[in-house]
Amino acid sequence: MTRMITYRDAIQEATAEEMRRDSGVFTYGIDVADHKRIFNSSKGLVEEFGPDRCFSTPLAEDAMTGFGLGAAINGMRPIHVHMRVDFLLLGMNQLVNMIATHHYGSGGTMKVPMVIRAIIGRGWGQSYQHSKALHSWFAHVPGLKVVMPSTPRDAKGMLIAAIRDDNPVVFIEHRWLYDAVGEVPEDCTSISLEGARVLRPGKDITVVGTSWMNVEAIRAAQILEKHGVDVEVVDVRSIAPFDSKTIIDSVKKTGHCVVADNDWVHCGFSAEVAAAVYEACYKQLKSPVARIGYAPVPCPCTRPLEDEFYPNAIDIIRSVESKLGLKPIDLSGEDFYSYENKFKGPF
Repeated sequence: MTRMITYRDAIQEATAEEMRRDSGVFTYGIDVADHKRIFNSSKGLVEEFGPDRCFSTPLAEDAMTGFGLGAAINGMRPIHVHMRVDFLLLGMNQLVNMIATHHYGSGGTMKVPMVIRAIIGRGWGQSYQHSKALHSWFAHVPGLKVVMPSTPRDAKGMLIAAIRDDNPVVFIEHRWLYDAVGEVPEDCTSISLEGARVLRPGKDITVVGTSWMNVEAIRAAQILEKHGVDVEVVDVRSIAPFDSKTIIDSVKKTGHCVVADNDWVHCGFSAEVAAAVYEACYKQLKSPVARIGYAPVPCPCTRPLEDEFYPNAIDIIRSVESKLGLKPIDLSGEDFYSYENKFKGPF
């Protein structure tokens, strides 16, 4: 039976079900067990499993990341939550030099079944120290799997798969997605950590999205459809390993590609997508690949400047119009930023 649940409930369900299934699974991190419960995504866990398996930690990202490594190589399956990906940077030595390489460095004798939940995304006044994504950084490192589910179904299934995986997985969640509602079967099981997914089929142009940008892409496609443009939206889902085939098949069909990445463009993941498309679709492309991302500056603090910094459905619409040679659509009657109106605060 399929239900409609939120992204946050999908995360909570996956965690709770895996903690019931395997006594070696535990979750920890800054504020995991406090009253806010990581946007309510860890609600009920400390009550059911106790403070030994769900607990908050000091502001010591490097030490706490290394603690997870120690637990993982000793047979447990830790889920380390970083409320903001920006401060995972303080644990990068452990993540890049130790966690990512331990299986290789041990000659394959040691497994590192660890999940790092890293939360990204905007909100009023988050500014430059609470606004990054950094998925291209993590995906650059051999030994790390990096996923960015954008639907409740994928959030639950991919988190279950990540917890069961014997490799370290960086599991990236956009804070605006927590209120997103979608169909999730009651008997939802793991979903492969590999493979992009077509969220919306179309024939005129391909929009490739990461994380929240898939929400913006779907909104752009809905508006463009009213003006005769059929947009195919492809959700990357997995940054590493990267499924280029699904994207390539789509672009060969449409002949146009816009990559909407939830990150800066320069040296970002969108360049990897564009390179894959150019290598495989050179003869089928009817226009150059377009890339959309953050403005090339640190994130500003005020709402009007934030709106200029972050890409959105309007940017996607204008890019599609440019590529297809269309006149600009009058967007004055359309609704944007609807999810920001639901955002109640940074916690």
